[in-house]
Amino acid sequence: MIESQSTLKAYFMLGFTTLCWGGNAIFGQLAVGNVSPMLLVTLRWLGALTLLLIVAGKHLEKDWPALRGNLLFLFAMGATGFTIFNVLFYVAAYSTTALNVGIIQGAMPMIVLIGMFFCYGSRITGVQFLGVLVGLAGVCAVVSQGDFTRLLALSVNHGDLLMLLACVFYSAYAVGLRRAPQVSPFSLFTIMAGSALLVSLFFSVYEYFQGGLEWPTMQGWAVAGLITFFPSFLAQLFFIQGVSMIGAGRAGVFVNLVPVFAAILAVVILKEDFQIYHAVSLFLVLAGIALSEIGKPKGTS
Repeated sequence: MIESQSTLKAYFMLGFTTLCWGGNAIFGQLAVGNVSPMLLVTLRWLGALTLLLIVAGKHLEKDWPALRGNLLFLFAMGATGFTIFNVLFYVAAYSTTALNVGIIQGAMPMIVLIGMFFCYGSRITGVQFLGVLVGLAGVCAVVSQGDFTRLLALSVNHGDLLMLLACVFYSAYAVGLRRAPQVSPFSLFTIMAGSALLVSLFFSVYEYFQGGLEWPTMQGWAVAGLITFFPSFLAQLFFIQGVSMIGAGRAGVFVNLVPVFAAILAVVILKEDFQIYHAVSLFLVLAGIALSEIGKPKGTS
């Protein structure tokens, strides 16, 4: 009974996390023309780190002995999963839609499952593998805009390709969480957020010298604030906790809900056109979730 309650709690946290990440696709579109992407990443992690330092002080002091020996690893985790992922994410928003950005993130669970297999030898059942293939078909449907001959001709949107690359980086982060020290999520996230901020500064400096830095407008500040609190602060803490409760493989599957929330929000808020291939893609990635959960190896949580 206690295990069931813990699993339900993890499901709730991961569901809320994916709602926030679905909203992030909307925020990315709203940021275009109101704040440059590299600066937005810096503002995001500056805000998140500030919030964390307010609430995580006692956790850091308690967990420091365990954190100290893992600083290099955690620095790489923050740079990969937080900074590089978000740089690619917000740059992609300039040349693709929020619908596409959200749906393409359905590739993450597939990459996570494969990464868990190669890095840790985690078993993938036949049904789970079928779920990976079904989900992959869904991602291909949106990238090709329903015309799979475009994939054969490599005629795909630049922003879509950037999002696929971003998925690889975040999936590597999700897989790496299994090696994270067993400390408070607040402590873990604070160190990685600090790393993300430091690395993002290099991107912002580069953006400045390239002449592409745009200081935020009023809307830009509002978007940065929303991104800081929801996708950056609450969602990341919930994801870390969810991984610790049910494992990276199962937690990663929930990322497939991102396209559902992104699609709804994009249509309702941004008034983007919802095409038939979007519907097909959503159906396939949701089918991938179901198959991956049904087919999980016996005895795994």
